[in-house]
Amino acid sequence: MNNTRKKTKNEVAPPRPVETYFQNLDLAYQDNKGIYALFLTLAFFGVMGIVWMIPFPQLDFLKRMNAQTFLNWGSFYIAIIIYLYLKLAPTLSYAMLFTIGIMSFFIVRLEYVERDGGPAVLLVCSILAAVGLIGLLIYSQKGKYSTTQHFWQLLTVGPIWLWSKVFDKLKIKY
Repeated sequence: MNNTRKKTKNEVAPPRPVETYFQNLDLAYQDNKGIYALFLTLAFFGVMGIVWMIPFPQLDFLKRMNAQTFLNWGSFYIAIIIYLYLKLAPTLSYAMLFTIGIMSFFIVRLEYVERDGGPAVLLVCSILAAVGLIGLLIYSQKGKYSTTQHFWQLLTVGPIWLWSKVFDKLKIKY
């Protein structure tokens, strides 16, 4: 009574969860992916900047190590995002890590601008997040298969979905 089955050559492995997400997003958002990329980038950058600017407690051991400027809530946000993407598609998570690194550079630049008398980073990031989210919401309503679940998937899995399109064009496996 051996219930284990051997895979035959014709048997196809079940799709990974990330492939299922990508198929759902492809079905729901068949239009111009450039628009989605623009608004999704604005929303992601804005939310990351908002989380980055939440005051982090000044812990004594961090002050002693002179590391209080390197740890903030954005660090935890980035770690969680990369971990979740790593579980879905490792190669795509590396692309997102690169993207987040670039975004982090610009958030730090915004902090310098604020320090020198410019607009507050929180204000700039809030506006960018609002524009991105509203743009995604309006543009996603045009999709005939778009639902609230698809919109949530677009916000959460959308960044690596867009990277998957780049990887597909370059013929890189993910």
